[in-house]
Amino acid sequence: MMNSKLRVLVCDDHSLFREGVKSILMAQPDIEVIGEAFDGLQAVEMTKTLRPDVVLMDISMPLLKGFDATRRIRRMLPDMKILVLTIHDDEDLVARCLMEGAAGYILKDAPPSQLVYATQAVGRGERYLSPRVLGSVVNAYKGNTERAGQTKYDLLSDREREILVLLAGGDALKEIAQRLNLSVKTVDAHKANLMRKLELHDRSELIRYAIRNKLVEP
Repeated sequence: MMNSKLRVLVCDDHSLFREGVKSILMAQPDIEVIGEAFDGLQAVEMTKTLRPDVVLMDISMPLLKGFDATRRIRRMLPDMKILVLTIHDDEDLVARCLMEGAAGYILKDAPPSQLVYATQAVGRGERYLSPRVLGSVVNAYKGNTERAGQTKYDLLSDREREILVLLAGGDALKEIAQRLNLSVKTVDAHKANLMRKLELHDRSELIRYAIRNKLVEP
C-alpha cells in the first residue's frame, strides 16, 4: 500500500451524494475511486469483480441493504475492509453492521476531513467509529455479542431477505419473480417461509417490521 493508491468503491443510491464523496476522496493524492454502485446487489458484484481496498457502504439501498451486502461480501471475501457511511446513528443498527463484519461506521454529516481519515484508517486495517456513536455503540456491541445470530431476522436466507425488502416496498409477487428471475411459485414459497420465521401474518405487519428494522424507508 505504501507505493500505491488506496482503491475505494463507493456504494450509495443517491448520485449527487456519490459525486460529493468521490470529489472529497479523489482530492487526496493517496486515494483512487475505482467504481461506484447504486444498490446492494451491485455493491456485492462490483466488490467481487474489482477487489477494492475499501468499500464505502450506505445502509439504505435498494434490493439489498448495506448490512446484508456487508454480510455477503465478508462471507465471500473475509478480509475485505468495509466502512459503513450512513445517516443512521441508532446503536442497534451500528452494532448490527459491526456484527456483519464492517470495519468502521461514519455518519454522513461528518466533515470531509473525517471521511478521509476514516477511509485511510480502515484501509490501514484499523477500525473507525464516528465520535457521536462511539460511546453508546461500545456498550451495545458488547452486550449484544452473546446474542449474535439469534434474532428472527438472522434465520432468513439471503433470498428471503431480498424478497422481504421487495414485498415491504410494495412489489407484487409477479414483479418480484421477474426482477429476481424466479417463478411466481418460488417467490410465494419464499414469502411463506419468511413470514413464518418472522411470525408475521399479513403484508401490513411485514411492512411495519421492515420499517421498524430500517430495511425500508417509511
